Amino acid sequence: MPIKIKTISATALIAACGAAHANTSSVTLYGLIDYGVNYTSNSAGGRVIGGASGIMQGSRWGFKGVEDLGSGLSAIFQLENGFDLGKGTALQGGALFGRQAYVGLASKTYGTVTLGRQYDSLVTFVESRMNSANYAGGTTAHPGDLDNLNNSKRVNNSVKYTSPEFSGLTVGGVYGLGGQAGDFARNQIWSIGAGYEYGAFSAGAAYMNVRNPNQSFFTATPTNVAGSALNNMTASPIYSGYASAHSYQAVAAAGRYTVGAATFGLVYSNVQFKNLGDTSSGSNPLRLTGTAKFDTGEFNLTYFWTPSLASEFVYSYTHGSGVGTIGSSAYNNLSMSLDYYLSKRTDIYVLGSTEFASGTDSTGHAARATLNALTASSTNRQTFVQLGIRHKF
Repeated sequence: MPIKIKTISATALIAACGAAHANTSSVTLYGLIDYGVNYTSNSAGGRVIGGASGIMQGSRWGFKGVEDLGSGLSAIFQLENGFDLGKGTALQGGALFGRQAYVGLASKTYGTVTLGRQYDSLVTFVESRMNSANYAGGTTAHPGDLDNLNNSKRVNNSVKYTSPEFSGLTVGGVYGLGGQAGDFARNQIWSIGAGYEYGAFSAGAAYMNVRNPNQSFFTATPTNVAGSALNNMTASPIYSGYASAHSYQAVAAAGRYTVGAATFGLVYSNVQFKNLGDTSSGSNPLRLTGTAKFDTGEFNLTYFWTPSLASEFVYSYTHGSGVGTIGSSAYNNLSMSLDYYLSKRTDIYVLGSTEFASGTDSTGHAARATLNALTASSTNRQTFVQLGIRHKF
């Protein structure tokens, strides 16, 4: 659902700055505040009743601006901060503008080029077409958000291009500069994707390749030091044992179709942690080699009972092939939500997710249920329920 925003008058800003370019530029202040009271059946072995920020959608605030340069060309920027409402702290590793921070040029004829900390092509072309991410919360994400289709990771120091729309088709790509002295390829990230819109039908697909993912992608602040065994992937036992991967690749596709009050969606992703055993990328206590693979399929359904009342159903299944001494694994995730809109900017909701795990996880132990954004269960099952409120400005 689009975020409603409050525009700061360009005239007021210009008057404050003593400039004289009225009606040629604007700056917008916007945000989203999400918080709820929740129950978790098993968090590291115990039941928890508490509160959490940003489960339905990440809490944020930011600025974005545009200046008309003439001839269909504009200068643009966006600075966006993610925060934990319950603690009053910044997310994304404490970065001031950890969600997005970029500047660039947009042309109606040639497309848009931006520079900074940005979303990869999986987020731009696939996640944006997944209703589950916007109507049922972050616990619907595929295990550990391993394919980044819940947008938990960004690309630093990146150049991004997005084309204009041609008969419903848009294409684009992102290249993240590695920044490692003497090793041009180390920590580099690149992705490409495409999206298509035709009436009630929408589809998108993307591919991403990451070098040294433990240090470049699975952390808010990349570690650009070769030889470091720091493991940034400890948050999820689903893939924490694969920190020594020399590279990571993901391919994903999503499609949705709207019929009346219902929108049906399908999602598929394949993730590979390749060339395990690169200890300059991360720790490898099990001395794994080869490639670990994960395949995920998702079905989601959004239904508006009335213009003010919506519900979401999501089911996903993830299969991990394992590697070396690590056996295969499987994760079943079922989620539902009910969302009531008090106004265009404020809604109250209840959501629930449950996960069942089987097989062996990346650490060599029995797979534990680990709903995204939560501490792993001590068993193969985990259930989460939240009652929350969300306000957009």
